[in-house]
Amino acid sequence: MTDLSVPGAAAAPEGASHTPAGLQSARALLARRILVAALNLGSLTALGYALSLVFGTGGWTVADIVIFAAFLVGAPWTVMGFWNAVIGLWLLHGARNGLHAAAPHLAAGESAPPLRARTAVLMFLRNEDAERALSRLAATRRSLDETGAGERFDVFVLSDSDQPQVIAEEEAAFARWAPVLGPTARYRRRERNTGFKAGNLRDFLRRWGSGYEFFLPLDSDSVMGGADILRLQRIMEAHPRLGILQSLVVGAPAESAFARIFQFGMRAGMRSFTIGAAWWHGDCGPYWGHNAMVRVAPFRMRCALPVMPGGGPLGGHILSHDQIEAALMRRAGYEVRVLPVEGQSYEDNPPTLFDFTQRDLRWCQGNMQYWGLLGLRGLLPMSRFQVFAAIMMYVGAPAWMLMTVAAVSKIWEEEYGSIDFAFAISMFFIMFAVSLFPKIAGWLDVALRPGGAAAYGGRLRFAAGAATEVLFSLLLAPAVAFRVTLFLGGLLFGKRMAWNGQQRDAYRLSWRAAFRGLWPQTLFGLALFAAVASGAPSALPWAAPVLAGLCLSVPFAVLTSHPALNRAAGRARLCAIPEEFAPASVLSPLSAPPPAPKLAA
Repeated sequence: MTDLSVPGAAAAPEGASHTPAGLQSARALLARRILVAALNLGSLTALGYALSLVFGTGGWTVADIVIFAAFLVGAPWTVMGFWNAVIGLWLLHGARNGLHAAAPHLAAGESAPPLRARTAVLMFLRNEDAERALSRLAATRRSLDETGAGERFDVFVLSDSDQPQVIAEEEAAFARWAPVLGPTARYRRRERNTGFKAGNLRDFLRRWGSGYEFFLPLDSDSVMGGADILRLQRIMEAHPRLGILQSLVVGAPAESAFARIFQFGMRAGMRSFTIGAAWWHGDCGPYWGHNAMVRVAPFRMRCALPVMPGGGPLGGHILSHDQIEAALMRRAGYEVRVLPVEGQSYEDNPPTLFDFTQRDLRWCQGNMQYWGLLGLRGLLPMSRFQVFAAIMMYVGAPAWMLMTVAAVSKIWEEEYGSIDFAFAISMFFIMFAVSLFPKIAGWLDVALRPGGAAAYGGRLRFAAGAATEVLFSLLLAPAVAFRVTLFLGGLLFGKRMAWNGQQRDAYRLSWRAAFRGLWPQTLFGLALFAAVASGAPSALPWAAPVLAGLCLSVPFAVLTSHPALNRAAGRARLCAIPEEFAPASVLSPLSAPPPAPKLAA
């Protein structure tokens, strides 16, 4: 096997009674992980046994075996999400001091000693709207200055742009914003974007990293409040063996109907899910590559990414850098933690279905590169599991698609009539409830939290948003899963995604553009509909969620990008997030009306 280990990396000392930062007992954390493993394995065993009863009556056919195998591939990650949400909801509303049990580092951020270290605030650009990005960086800079500790932070704009017009706009925008960004603000553009964003960061560390104890990476759509940044740094200063501290990133108010509905669901459900995961992930927490505080010295020395051997889409530099950097930081003996509380840490969500899948497929390609990294030397078992889970998160999509096709094919089997449909339908609703529970936990969290529903505009408005988001998710999931399935198949033939700028602002998607991109989903959905309608029309109600998401993918994409729906949802405050009712101070400079949306041909 090729040795992809990073030279000089050192694992945390074995046999320690506490995690490296001394935040919790290593034995207690192991007990939590064993409990979560038992809950997940027990649930999967029970669901697998129940599924075997559905198909085992008349003997196992090829379709039965395919369905069962696909279930074993796709279900574990759905079940894991269920238990994360259950644990998180219990910690928030059942356990005593549950939040600190999941995040023992929180206490260090509740005091306010003067900062002692210097931090570099880094914004990364790649052929994007520089004016838009730097306005967000300026808002973050102003918020830092308002805390009185702004002199501890220097701003860097790190560009990988290679389009002449974009480069000229970047330089002009930086010249305009430089007085706000501070006297030490610096703009640097690389001629070649070797290593993508991670390579851009390594270049910064070589040039200027020795002057800083921490760095705060920001994407071009990131905005952070100064008080939240100071809290991250105070926690890092209080715990020298804490290597990465990830903030809980939430969506900023959006003009696009697609973005606002999507982020409403993420916002409500993310709190309980993240706290539940943090409770057992502990010192091997998540890193999302932005809106996080990172310790420079161990990152520079121990977190350089390997270059994958071979050519093709899975060779070369790694696209999805963050999960591997987190694993390497933990291997170096430093903890990786998440701050699982909502604050002023924002990002923008993609404005259309197309932009959402474009981003998702880039992550998918990067995560498929992880197959070659499962054998990295010295990774902790928890880190290795997280790398594997990042792969399987995308492998689950073709598994569910394969299960769908196999289930439809059973209509034409002679043993079809012997299936216990009452039991099969019960199984369907059980799995549906399991997959939906992270959202349910989010709704319960909002309802149980004092002032929770009021922050979303009241109980009725929140309930209407929740119902809208569930329908939205039911239509979105099959279209995205089918797109991921096609893309994974294309990887085998050399298809790849480019690392380039992303569309952030709302725009109108034309029927022509939508059909050009989504005709495979439509055709596949119509074929499934015809098969079910001709062979077992009584099964159409149960197949409706999948069939609707595929057959209606074109009108879904067009409608959720349409300016009329954008305006109507905004006026009605449908799927509004708390910042629409109580604007965050850091977002106030960004509240100017957006430009009129353009029509994508």
